[in-house]
Amino acid sequence: MPDLRILDYEPVHQPVFRALNEEWITQFFAMEAPDYQMLDKPQHYILEPGGAILMAEHQGQLVGTCALLHEGHGVFELAKMAVSPAAQGLGIGYALGQAAVAKARQLGAHQLELLSNSRLTPALALYRKLGFRHVPAPAGPYQRTDVKMVLDL
Repeated sequence: MPDLRILDYEPVHQPVFRALNEEWITQFFAMEAPDYQMLDKPQHYILEPGGAILMAEHQGQLVGTCALLHEGHGVFELAKMAVSPAAQGLGIGYALGQAAVAKARQLGAHQLELLSNSRLTPALALYRKLGFRHVPAPAGPYQRTDVKMVLDL
């Protein structure tokens, strides 16, 4: 896509990382303790444990993001994926997803997993398009989680 760049996270991106995620979370759910931790201190909760954050820049504006949480033993969680409502429908989520899969491989992942909610139909369709498949959803850190998907790399 012209005018789209996928960037590695820099500390200056933190306010946008937080704003993009807070926007979608509060539209459908409520912010929970793990949200505040990761969004307020991504360096500590995402990057230092071996994860990564990607930012999508379209026409000079940061409009999307996603994170890879290092779960250990070659497993990463795709998390905190968000695209600004004004930029949705342009393929930015799919481009971010593809970049996240490539980044996970680069980090040595053999499996990606994600936690979501059945109300987020467009997001679930995107994850299926990326190759994720549904597996039973365990109890997790978020009350809103009722879907788990995995992608073997």
